Amino acid sequence: MCGQKLIDLPDLNATTAFGCRLGELLLPGSVVALIGRLGAGKTYLVRAIAEGLGIADSRVVSSPTFVLIQEYSARLPIYHFDAYRLRSEGEFHDLGADEYFAGDGVCLVEWADRVPGSLPAEHLRIELSVTGESSRRARFAASGERYKELVSRL
Repeated sequence: MCGQKLIDLPDLNATTAFGCRLGELLLPGSVVALIGRLGAGKTYLVRAIAEGLGIADSRVVSSPTFVLIQEYSARLPIYHFDAYRLRSEGEFHDLGADEYFAGDGVCLVEWADRVPGSLPAEHLRIELSVTGESSRRARFAASGERYKELVSRL
């Protein structure tokens, strides 16, 4: 992975602004791998990304922990995966992840560290860490030229 960057998000407003900006920059076929412990803000960031993609009501965005994938309509279709409860990468594959990754939507994968071998070679990895009650640190790693360019624009 190349194209690494670190950004501090001092509060929820900063996280929302960052997610919105990222959503504005995402292109058809984008894959974003989200990593972080429980409560790190992965779903919150997905909600902000959805806002940047123009979702009509971001309140519909929720963690797909029990359903494994949620689909939302926006400027680009949003496919929100959650690999937390999966026991293997085979289960992730069985969701049809490859077909989603090859499509024209945006794929946002929470707990992507549980399915690293299932991700496409080119993707954006965002690792969230808790630095305070509502502050976070986001570490980005871009695989592929399009994601390196995207990170440079954030």
